[in-house]
Amino acid sequence: CGVCTTVHAIASVRAVENALGLEIPKNAQYIRNLLISAHCLSDHIVHFYHLSALDWVDVVSALSADPAKAARLGERLSPWRGNSRREMEAVKKKLKDFVKGGQLGIFANGYWGHPAMKLPPEVNLLAVAHYLQALDIQRKGNQAVAILGGKTPNIQNLAVGGVANAINLDSPAALNMEKLYMIKDLLEEVVTFVQQVYIPDVCAIGGLYADWLKFGAGVTNYLAVPDLPLDSKGTGFDLPGGTIFDGKPESYRPIESFQDPYFQKNVSESIARSYYDGDWQKHPWEEDTVPKLVDFDPAKKYSWVKAPRFRGRPMQVGPLAQVLIGYIAGHAPTKRWLDLALGTASNVAGVTLGTDVLHSTLGRHLARAVRCAVMGELALKHWQLLVANIGGGDTSIFVEPIFPAGEQRGFGFHEAPRGTLSHWVVIRDGRIANYQAVVPSTWNAGPRDGKGLPGPYEASLVGNPVADPERPLEVLRTIHSFDPCLACAIHTVDAEGKELSRVKVL
Repeated sequence: CGVCTTVHAIASVRAVENALGLEIPKNAQYIRNLLISAHCLSDHIVHFYHLSALDWVDVVSALSADPAKAARLGERLSPWRGNSRREMEAVKKKLKDFVKGGQLGIFANGYWGHPAMKLPPEVNLLAVAHYLQALDIQRKGNQAVAILGGKTPNIQNLAVGGVANAINLDSPAALNMEKLYMIKDLLEEVVTFVQQVYIPDVCAIGGLYADWLKFGAGVTNYLAVPDLPLDSKGTGFDLPGGTIFDGKPESYRPIESFQDPYFQKNVSESIARSYYDGDWQKHPWEEDTVPKLVDFDPAKKYSWVKAPRFRGRPMQVGPLAQVLIGYIAGHAPTKRWLDLALGTASNVAGVTLGTDVLHSTLGRHLARAVRCAVMGELALKHWQLLVANIGGGDTSIFVEPIFPAGEQRGFGFHEAPRGTLSHWVVIRDGRIANYQAVVPSTWNAGPRDGKGLPGPYEASLVGNPVADPERPLEVLRTIHSFDPCLACAIHTVDAEGKELSRVKVL
């Protein structure tokens, strides 16, 4: 879709490559890794600033802010060039012009003045300034994706067996050093914003709303898959994966390769509470998808989303899962950025915050910012790996797939911005016989299963405070912290692929 533009392409080619046992050229892996990283940077920035920050930031309150104080606050947090007094004055004037015109423009819909909004006016003004700056910064990440992918949304360069980016340093029509340095410059701009704006903003908001670090934990079983492969076989990665059960670090078990049977054997989906024909829990290779709408009944069937399970347990997926697993696994960039973020948030809150606060609504935001910083660091590393590999004389980008007779089964996973994504394919005589996608928002939004176990969304809302039932901002805060994508959790189209209905929630 227009937000999550690369991930199904990545998972789909990996699924077929897994079925065929293909080894992918290193250049193709590095190019895919750059796509993954650049997309992730833009996606996480968009989620925080444009899809969830206004759950915490009161835009109307910013109208009463002192721009000089807001600038001093920003300059204490980081050396970001966009924290000047002139910038704060310009943003405040823009807001006043919106109001003078009888509207708030892009800020028209919001629970402004809600009793759960607690930030000082100057913090609100600083956050609104960064909201506007982020609109430009996220575009730069997408430009890097477009250079490699041919376009965005919906990249065009992936193929089973590699990528379609011909490498020729002397040809303007191929991937050359000019394009590679354009990508590097764009990535460095985005990384600077992440380090100097995104991380400090999330830490400041987390510290000022420290009471919210005890709400929204929900399911504390976590699943993440390894990604950013370093070899052609998918057995070494720059991002670790694995599982944690009941939030216990000692339960950590790694997922170690694209072929790991621990992942392959333990994923299933239940339709006990979903609008599909039957009442089963099956492995994705054995599933079908036959819709059967019945009356809404929370004790029976009440959701179009299936309920994924790992070893029979509901799992939370997303940046929190990946950051916790990386921290426990000793992943150096994750440990460094998480320690820095927790230290900064602790200074703002005036209390020491440990990793236990991550099991919360705001903990998910903090983990996403940490993951964004990690991905920025690794994006530049994989740029260097690609350039070094090309410099060594390797320009290979593709191996031709051969589809043998008979049946092959494959699965491809990807640690997407919203969490673990997997595609499952059954191929018979070169044709797809069955295909299932188990996506991040399905893991998190899924309903109860046949045992009555709730999914992460449902569980995370238990115990949340609600100051004003007519304006349930707190519910939005918790659900938005997962970065939901309900369009991916369940796709509803007719046999010709046309949209059946559209619902707008105001």
